[in-house]
Amino acid sequence: MRGRDPETGEYLDESRSQKRREALDVLAMAGKLMEASRATLGQLPLPDDLRALVIDSQRITSHIARKRQTQYLAKQMRRESEEVLDALRAALEHTKEDARREAAALHRIEHWRQRLIDEGDAALAEFLAAHPTADRQQLRVLVRNARAERLANRPPHSFRELFRVLRALMAEAEEAAEDEAGVPYEDGDAPRGD
Repeated sequence: MRGRDPETGEYLDESRSQKRREALDVLAMAGKLMEASRATLGQLPLPDDLRALVIDSQRITSHIARKRQTQYLAKQMRRESEEVLDALRAALEHTKEDARREAAALHRIEHWRQRLIDEGDAALAEFLAAHPTADRQQLRVLVRNARAERLANRPPHSFRELFRVLRALMAEAEEAAEDEAGVPYEDGDAPRGD
Protein backbone atom coordinates (compact mmCIF):
# COMPACT_ATOMS: atom_id res chain seq x y z
CA MET A 1 0.00 0.00 0.00
CA ARG A 2 1.26 3.43 -0.91
CA GLY A 3 1.94 5.86 1.84
CA ARG A 4 1.41 9.61 1.81
CA ASP A 5 3.65 12.36 3.02
CA PRO A 6 1.87 13.80 6.07
CA GLU A 7 3.02 17.36 5.31
CA THR A 8 2.38 17.68 1.56
CA GLY A 9 -0.21 14.93 1.04
CA GLU A 10 1.72 13.58 -1.96
CA TYR A 11 2.19 9.87 -2.51
CA LEU A 12 5.58 8.53 -1.44
CA ASP A 13 5.83 5.82 -4.11
CA GLU A 14 4.71 5.27 -7.68
CA SER A 15 1.31 3.75 -8.26
CA ARG A 16 0.95 0.08 -9.16
CA SER A 17 -0.24 1.12 -12.61
CA GLN A 18 2.89 3.19 -13.18
CA LYS A 19 5.14 0.35 -12.03
CA ARG A 20 3.30 -2.02 -14.37
CA ARG A 21 3.70 0.37 -17.33
CA GLU A 22 7.43 0.62 -16.65
CA ALA A 23 7.76 -3.17 -16.36
CA LEU A 24 5.89 -3.64 -19.66
CA ASP A 25 8.19 -1.08 -21.29
CA VAL A 26 11.24 -3.04 -20.16
CA LEU A 27 9.59 -6.27 -21.38
CA ALA A 28 9.09 -4.67 -24.81
CA MET A 29 12.77 -3.64 -24.85
CA ALA A 30 13.75 -7.21 -23.94
CA GLY A 31 11.67 -8.44 -26.88
CA LYS A 32 13.47 -6.03 -29.23
CA LEU A 33 16.83 -7.24 -27.91
CA MET A 34 15.80 -10.86 -28.52
CA GLU A 35 15.06 -9.97 -32.18
CA ALA A 36 18.18 -7.83 -32.72
CA SER A 37 21.08 -9.06 -34.83
CA ARG A 38 24.56 -9.62 -33.42
CA ALA A 39 25.82 -6.52 -35.21
CA THR A 40 23.09 -4.39 -33.64
CA LEU A 41 23.78 -5.86 -30.20
CA GLY A 42 27.44 -4.94 -30.59
CA GLN A 43 26.48 -1.29 -31.07
CA LEU A 44 24.09 -1.06 -28.12
CA PRO A 45 25.28 0.21 -24.73
CA LEU A 46 24.66 -3.06 -22.88
CA PRO A 47 26.62 -4.29 -19.86
CA ASP A 48 28.66 -7.39 -20.78
CA ASP A 49 26.68 -9.77 -18.58
CA LEU A 50 23.40 -8.58 -20.07
CA ARG A 51 24.77 -8.85 -23.63
CA ALA A 52 25.84 -12.44 -22.93
CA LEU A 53 22.37 -13.22 -21.53
CA VAL A 54 20.72 -11.77 -24.66
CA ILE A 55 22.95 -13.83 -26.96
CA ASP A 56 22.22 -16.99 -24.96
CA SER A 57 18.50 -16.17 -24.98
CA GLN A 58 18.45 -15.79 -28.76
CA ARG A 59 19.42 -19.44 -29.16
CA ILE A 60 16.07 -20.56 -27.73
CA THR A 61 13.61 -21.43 -30.50
CA SER A 62 10.59 -22.93 -28.71
CA HIS A 63 7.79 -20.36 -28.52
CA ILE A 64 6.88 -20.85 -24.85
CA ALA A 65 10.49 -21.18 -23.71
CA ARG A 66 11.40 -18.05 -25.68
CA LYS A 67 8.55 -16.12 -24.06
CA ARG A 68 9.66 -17.27 -20.61
CA GLN A 69 13.28 -16.35 -21.39
CA THR A 70 12.19 -12.89 -22.60
CA GLN A 71 10.44 -12.35 -19.26
CA TYR A 72 13.56 -13.48 -17.43
CA LEU A 73 15.67 -11.10 -19.52
CA ALA A 74 13.28 -8.25 -18.66
CA LYS A 75 13.59 -9.13 -14.97
CA GLN A 76 17.39 -8.92 -15.23
CA MET A 77 17.13 -5.62 -17.12
CA ARG A 78 14.91 -4.10 -14.40
CA ARG A 79 17.80 -4.65 -11.97
CA GLU A 80 19.96 -2.29 -14.04
CA SER A 81 20.12 1.41 -13.21
CA GLU A 82 17.71 3.83 -14.83
CA GLU A 83 20.62 5.49 -16.69
CA VAL A 84 21.50 2.19 -18.40
CA LEU A 85 17.87 1.63 -19.40
CA ASP A 86 17.51 5.20 -20.70
CA ALA A 87 20.69 4.84 -22.79
CA LEU A 88 19.41 1.53 -24.16
CA ARG A 89 16.01 3.08 -25.02
CA ALA A 90 17.71 5.92 -26.86
CA ALA A 91 20.00 3.55 -28.77
CA LEU A 92 17.09 1.31 -29.80
CA GLU A 93 15.12 4.35 -30.96
CA HIS A 94 18.14 5.58 -32.91
CA THR A 95 18.48 2.16 -34.54
CA LYS A 96 14.81 2.27 -35.52
CA GLU A 97 15.22 5.73 -37.06
CA ASP A 98 18.25 4.55 -39.04
CA ALA A 99 16.26 1.60 -40.38
CA ARG A 100 13.41 3.91 -41.44
CA ARG A 101 15.85 6.24 -43.17
CA GLU A 102 17.50 3.37 -45.03
CA ALA A 103 14.14 1.97 -46.11
CA ALA A 104 13.05 5.37 -47.40
CA ALA A 105 16.30 5.72 -49.35
CA LEU A 106 15.81 2.29 -50.92
CA HIS A 107 12.25 3.24 -51.91
CA ARG A 108 13.51 6.43 -53.57
CA ILE A 109 16.14 4.47 -55.53
CA GLU A 110 13.56 1.90 -56.60
CA HIS A 111 11.19 4.68 -57.65
CA TRP A 112 13.84 6.30 -59.84
CA ARG A 113 14.86 2.98 -61.38
CA GLN A 114 11.26 2.21 -62.28
CA ARG A 115 10.71 5.69 -63.71
CA LEU A 116 13.87 5.52 -65.80
CA ILE A 117 12.85 2.18 -67.29
CA ASP A 118 9.20 3.16 -67.87
CA GLU A 119 9.56 6.80 -68.98
CA GLY A 120 12.95 6.73 -70.70
CA ASP A 121 14.67 9.99 -71.73
CA ALA A 122 12.21 12.33 -69.98
CA ALA A 123 12.90 10.74 -66.59
CA LEU A 124 16.62 10.54 -67.40
CA ALA A 125 16.75 14.29 -68.07
CA GLU A 126 14.98 14.97 -64.76
CA PHE A 127 17.36 12.66 -62.89
CA LEU A 128 20.42 14.28 -64.50
CA ALA A 129 19.14 17.73 -63.53
CA ALA A 130 19.01 16.58 -59.91
CA HIS A 131 22.33 14.64 -60.12
CA PRO A 132 24.66 16.48 -62.53
CA THR A 133 27.66 14.23 -61.76
CA ALA A 134 25.88 11.20 -63.25
CA ASP A 135 27.19 9.65 -66.45
CA ARG A 136 24.39 10.08 -69.01
CA GLN A 137 25.72 7.46 -71.39
CA GLN A 138 26.15 4.80 -68.70
CA LEU A 139 22.63 5.37 -67.40
CA ARG A 140 21.14 5.28 -70.92
CA VAL A 141 22.85 1.96 -71.69
CA LEU A 142 21.75 0.44 -68.36
CA VAL A 143 18.15 1.62 -68.83
CA ARG A 144 18.03 0.30 -72.41
CA ASN A 145 19.51 -3.06 -71.38
CA ALA A 146 17.20 -3.37 -68.36
CA ARG A 147 14.19 -2.72 -70.59
CA ALA A 148 15.43 -5.32 -73.10
CA GLU A 149 16.01 -7.85 -70.29
CA ARG A 150 12.47 -7.38 -69.08
CA LEU A 151 10.95 -7.78 -72.55
CA ALA A 152 13.05 -10.86 -73.36
CA ASN A 153 12.40 -12.34 -69.90
CA ARG A 154 16.15 -12.67 -69.27
CA PRO A 155 18.01 -12.50 -65.93
CA PRO A 156 18.03 -8.92 -64.56
CA HIS A 157 21.78 -8.12 -64.69
CA SER A 158 21.43 -4.56 -66.01
CA PHE A 159 18.37 -4.04 -63.84
CA ARG A 160 20.49 -4.74 -60.75
CA GLU A 161 23.47 -2.77 -62.03
CA LEU A 162 21.19 0.23 -62.60
CA PHE A 163 20.09 -0.01 -58.97
CA ARG A 164 23.72 -0.07 -57.78
CA VAL A 165 24.64 2.96 -59.89
CA LEU A 166 21.58 4.92 -58.72
CA ARG A 167 22.32 4.04 -55.09
CA ALA A 168 25.90 5.30 -55.40
CA LEU A 169 24.81 8.53 -57.10
CA MET A 170 22.06 9.26 -54.58
CA ALA A 171 24.34 8.48 -51.61
CA GLU A 172 26.93 10.86 -53.05
CA ALA A 173 24.26 13.58 -53.41
CA GLU A 174 23.08 13.05 -49.80
CA GLU A 175 26.64 13.35 -48.48
CA ALA A 176 27.16 16.56 -50.43
CA ALA A 177 23.89 17.97 -49.07
CA GLU A 178 24.90 17.09 -45.50
CA ASP A 179 28.28 18.76 -45.97
CA GLU A 180 26.63 21.94 -47.27
CA ALA A 181 24.11 21.93 -44.43
CA GLY A 182 26.94 22.03 -41.90
CA VAL A 183 26.31 18.64 -40.34
CA PRO A 184 29.02 17.99 -37.74
CA TYR A 185 31.77 15.68 -38.90
CA GLU A 186 32.53 12.36 -37.29
CA ASP A 187 35.80 12.04 -35.38
CA GLY A 188 38.69 12.34 -37.80
CA ASP A 189 36.49 13.26 -40.79
CA ALA A 190 36.77 17.03 -40.47
CA PRO A 191 38.48 18.71 -43.41
CA ARG A 192 41.76 20.43 -42.73
CA GLY A 193 42.32 24.10 -43.37
CA ASP A 194 45.58 23.48 -45.27
